Amino acid sequence: MSAPAAPLGWGEEAAAARAAGAPLVALESTIITHGLPWPRNLETARAVEQAVRDAGAAPATIAVLAGRIRIGLGSAELEALARADGAEKLSRADLAVRLAQGRDGSTTVAATMICARLAGIDVFATGGVGGVHRGAETSFDVSADLEELARTPVTVVCAGAKAILDLPKTLEALETRGVPVIGYRTDAFPAFWSRESGLPAPLRLDGAAEIARAHRMRAALGLDGGQLVANPIPPGDEIPRAELEPLIAAAVAAAAAQGVAGKAVTPFLLAHMLEATAGRSLKANVALILNNARLAAEIAVALAGETA
Repeated sequence: MSAPAAPLGWGEEAAAARAAGAPLVALESTIITHGLPWPRNLETARAVEQAVRDAGAAPATIAVLAGRIRIGLGSAELEALARADGAEKLSRADLAVRLAQGRDGSTTVAATMICARLAGIDVFATGGVGGVHRGAETSFDVSADLEELARTPVTVVCAGAKAILDLPKTLEALETRGVPVIGYRTDAFPAFWSRESGLPAPLRLDGAAEIARAHRMRAALGLDGGQLVANPIPPGDEIPRAELEPLIAAAVAAAAAQGVAGKAVTPFLLAHMLEATAGRSLKANVALILNNARLAAEIAVALAGETA
C-alpha cells in the first residue's frame, strides 16, 4: 500500500511563485501565535513577508489549517492566526496526529522545516532556533529543532539559538549531529538579542551565493540535514549579552519555581524577558527576524539563479 500524499494547500502568492519557478522563502507561524503579542505579531508577520518580497523572493508563511498544511497565507488567514487564542504549537512529534484530526496549529522551526521540504522550499527564515535548555542534564529538555536540522535538507537563517538556552551545549549538540553552523559575516556565534555569545562560530561565509553553493554541495554529497546560518542582529538593535545574562538567569529560575515545562518553557521565558527589558526584547525580536528574512531571500534568489 502506497503512502498517502501529504495534505498540502497553497496560498495564491506562493502558488504563483512556485508555478513561475521564482524563489520562495518559508516562514514559521509559531512566532506569530506564541512569539509576539497582538497586534505586533500581525504587523511583524506582514513586515517580514514584505522584506522577503523586497529582496526578490516570495514569502510562504506556513501553518496548519483545518487538517491541511498551508504553504503561504492570505491576508485574512494571517490575521486570523495572529488573533487566535490558544493556538497549538506543532512540531515533529504531533504534526501528523493533528493533521489527521483536522486540527489547526502553528508550526515550530522543526515542523516548518518538514513542511518546507514537502513543498520543495530550500530556505527558511526564523528568529532563533531551539536547542539545549539550561538544566537539560536533569530535565532532558532539548528542542526537536536540533534533530530536524540533522535530518531535513533546508537552510535555516536565524540570529543564532535563543539566548535563554544553554548555548555551549547547543553548539556541541549541533556538531555531534553534523549540522554546519555558519556565521554570516562574523566569527562569533550570535545569541539572538545579542550579536555575540562569547562563543566562536564554527564556520564563516560572507555572501548569500556562498551559502547557496554550500547548500547545493551538501545535496551533491548526499549529506542528510540542513545548514544553520547564524545572522547577527543589526548593531543598533542588540541588547548586550552582559546585560541580558542576569535577566535570563532570573527568568529560568522563575520557570523552574512555577513548574513550567515542555512547549510552555520558551513562551514563558520570552514573556518574562519582555517585562524585564521593558519591551526592548520585543523591539530586538522584530529587528532580527526582519534581518533574517532579507538574508534568506538573498540566499533563495542565489539558489534560483544556480538552477535557472
